[in-house]
Amino acid sequence: MGLPVEVTIRQIQCKGVPMVVYGMQLPVQSQSTLYAEPWEAGAGPADLLAVARAADAHGFDYLASCDHVAIPRRLAGPMSTVWYDPVATLSFLAAATERVRLLAHVAVVGLRHPLVTAKAYATLDHLSGGRLVLGVGAGHVQEEFEALGVDFARRGAVLDETLDALRAALGPEEYPEHLGSGSPSRTWGSCPGPRRSGSRSGWAAPPRPPCAGPPSGDGWLPQGDPRDRLAAQIQKLLRLRAEAGIAEPVTVGAITEALYVGAPGWEVGRRTLSGRPEELAASLRAYGEMGVHQIQVRFRSRSRTELIDQMAAFGAEVAPHL
Repeated sequence: MGLPVEVTIRQIQCKGVPMVVYGMQLPVQSQSTLYAEPWEAGAGPADLLAVARAADAHGFDYLASCDHVAIPRRLAGPMSTVWYDPVATLSFLAAATERVRLLAHVAVVGLRHPLVTAKAYATLDHLSGGRLVLGVGAGHVQEEFEALGVDFARRGAVLDETLDALRAALGPEEYPEHLGSGSPSRTWGSCPGPRRSGSRSGWAAPPRPPCAGPPSGDGWLPQGDPRDRLAAQIQKLLRLRAEAGIAEPVTVGAITEALYVGAPGWEVGRRTLSGRPEELAASLRAYGEMGVHQIQVRFRSRSRTELIDQMAAFGAEVAPHL
């Protein structure tokens, strides 16, 4: 996940075993019926601020925001039409937080000119003190592309071209050089550039699924892949990178099952992991054992207060056992 901003996925050593770091997708900013809780429908900016500040306080590595410009009627049922703009949302939260990183998960970069994307996210990274992680994806809603005059059939190729253009536009050169359609050239520059205050700079763009060809990013955060299939996909990803001659390390993420720390006392759904902190940690450690470096968690909750309580419990009681 992320484009040339500072990528510092931290692996804390615990008895010689890397500890998996954890982040979360923000509530409220996207309200698909597949995951949004009922209380989010009436929530707004104050709730986002409270959750972001809680994440900052309880050890969360990042907060993530999704990206859709418009949802067609045929998908409005499962997806809803509530999708906050990620640049505006993460900028709003950047000023209210100090430590937590800000992840676009994911920016559908094919919907916009690469220089527009570069300008918006480089500014966000600059203003946040280098905390941006720009995750990118090809997109999947055909009508959305058509409404913006973009060729949906070429979205995979456009993603690769846009990654190259963004690498140039967001790199150290004030007047970047890049070959390709609609790319930056040395005839003009665009500042401010991204901040580079971390231990290393890098790229973390979720590549296409392993079955789609050699990935060019240096991070991968798959969406919706069952746990029992993930290990094989990670191995395939590593093999494809090796075959493509990509020697740089890759950061692998995973979206976990929905979580509830403790005994819920209400129906949280059969696919929710709940129980004592030690039990949850034991289950989540399996991700690290299959090669995952960071997990994205989401908690079942009936209110903002319960969500923040769950975040606090996870940070204090589950994370130390990871």
